[in-house]
Amino acid sequence: MGILNITPDSFSGDGILISGDPVGVSLEVARHFVEAGAVMLDVGGESTRPGSQPVHIDEERRRIIPVISALAREFPDSIISVDTYRAIVAQEALDAGAHLINDVWALRADLHLRDVVARARCPVILMHNRSNPASVEVRAQLGNAYTGAEYTDLIADVKRELMDSVNIARAAGIQDDHIILDPGIGFGKKVEHNLALINRLDEIRSLGFPVLIGPSRKSFIGYTLDLPADQRLEGTAATVAVGITRGADVVRVHDVEPLMRIVKMTDALVRSPGRPHAS
Repeated sequence: MGILNITPDSFSGDGILISGDPVGVSLEVARHFVEAGAVMLDVGGESTRPGSQPVHIDEERRRIIPVISALAREFPDSIISVDTYRAIVAQEALDAGAHLINDVWALRADLHLRDVVARARCPVILMHNRSNPASVEVRAQLGNAYTGAEYTDLIADVKRELMDSVNIARAAGIQDDHIILDPGIGFGKKVEHNLALINRLDEIRSLGFPVLIGPSRKSFIGYTLDLPADQRLEGTAATVAVGITRGADVVRVHDVEPLMRIVKMTDALVRSPGRPHAS
């Protein structure tokens, strides 16, 4: 899954909105992603970095709907994902050609989103999230990170809260085979929490659903290696490789070309021919 941030303030420095031509630049970046082997294109119009401010719903729609429409026309064989937690935005994105909803609040922020997903019979990514804007540490070169999250038992808590969202989805009529789980790397977790989640991802996979991870360029890598966002490729590669060995089915990344090589090689090493490959 290649990331298309239609924002001016992405933590990773890749915000497409600053280009002045978001549709044109998005098509150019997406073409590079697809040629490098990306199966999915994930389009988001609101930054989710620690400490970021929400954008108005009309602004989110203005940013992403033209991009999704253009991507759907240009790349009919690609799966287009919309990164939103708002029902109205999700519905318009589906109407514009999106195939999948990526909800960082796992159907808890907008109660109408579950109905949109159920009606559309589209896949949905349910992400674990304990983000608290009041608990953010800021370091000049390393970026923002959450510091206040506390867990009684990290893996047990994440599994339980993910299954709570699964049950919300089920109650709305969303089928199990349309659900993908995301442990929420970087969302309401300390550095040590993120490292543990990657290493113990097989315990999340044991819930019986496909698993997506999104570690790309995130601050836990920066804090571990003492590196800014634009120097975290190797750290991201390590997390992707280990994540796949622990059962990740989808990896959401900024640097598709080099990380696709990591994905293919790791798959060749650890996955049996009969098991679906990570993408």
